[in-house]
Amino acid sequence: MAAVGSGGPGTWSPGSVAAAASKHSVTSFQRRGPRASGTESGGSRLVSIAGTRPSVRNGQLLVSTGLPALDQLLGGGLAVGTVLLIEEDKYNTYSPLLFKYFLAEGIVTGHTLLVASAKEDPADILQAGPVSSSKFGHYYDVSKKIPQELIEASKWHGFFLPEKISSTLNEEPCSLTPGYMKLLQFIQKIIYEEGFDGSNPQKKQKNILRIGIQSLGSPLWGDDVCCTENCDNSHSLTKFLYILRGLLRTSLSACIITVPTHFIQNKAIIARITNLSDTVIHLESFIGSNRETNPLYKDYHGLIHIRQIPRLNNLMCDVSDVKDLAFKLKRKLFIIERLHLPPDLSDTVSRSSKPDLADSAKLLGPGCGMMAGGKKHLDF
Repeated sequence: MAAVGSGGPGTWSPGSVAAAASKHSVTSFQRRGPRASGTESGGSRLVSIAGTRPSVRNGQLLVSTGLPALDQLLGGGLAVGTVLLIEEDKYNTYSPLLFKYFLAEGIVTGHTLLVASAKEDPADILQAGPVSSSKFGHYYDVSKKIPQELIEASKWHGFFLPEKISSTLNEEPCSLTPGYMKLLQFIQKIIYEEGFDGSNPQKKQKNILRIGIQSLGSPLWGDDVCCTENCDNSHSLTKFLYILRGLLRTSLSACIITVPTHFIQNKAIIARITNLSDTVIHLESFIGSNRETNPLYKDYHGLIHIRQIPRLNNLMCDVSDVKDLAFKLKRKLFIIERLHLPPDLSDTVSRSSKPDLADSAKLLGPGCGMMAGGKKHLDF
């Protein structure tokens, strides 16, 4: 994404436009050129940040999710300042792949990472390696690891819950669980101390903070939202998301969160979580279901549902025309495509079965027409 050009022959002030209009006897409603950067008026200019591009629909700054096919479904990418919620598949097999793609994309593009988890060390999560690149978004091989020198050259922060909270720690009474409170404080500290909130306008090089939170809402975070239908901390998770969105809206940050919603028994809580997220994606794996052995779905490993797309700078959200989406792992790549089922079996009747159809047609009687009683039959 190129920055807006500086003042030159294409830059016009209101006075110069009016003078030119009176000189050439044309209307004064002329198209203005780009604003001059660094002018005394102090007008805002578009900042060029590596690994970003503006949306062609609403002008929102976008980053890649690490999966070009998913970027296309979301309107070009993940908008900066928003939350992408991934509803984990039943056995948590495929959702970690999207999580790692998002982080690997940040390493390749030079973004700052913040990785939070309650069950896995953040240093062990960065494992997907790049396969090939494009102008926006890359392709990754999940069987490979990112070179260690590339990880060491990148800037990232890890939040491992067992290391942040002690069992003997006394916390003040609060509607948030200690794990959520510590994580919010950690995120807020990184945003404000490293200038992602825009508080340091003298900083020449702007960057993006990619935040990844793994399995939020699981019992490992100290939340019982997945344990019982009537949990005591039912508002803890929703309040965390509400505060997090407030931090993201005023910063150069993008967040991806995975939540095991299949464990949450209270559907009202799931609805509140969805409303407090900007983009919601649900992964439905075929593992352990009837579709796993169904020959109609033999070429796929699951379905992907786009639950929600944010409304950015307009009153309507972008809705994808493609409803039936499936994913599969092919050659160690995560592929999303339109679900193509085989043709109906009635359209592929073999020629050898036609005599049997003719014999069956005789039994229908004259009520089905003159052809029903003969040796010939209708070929549909």
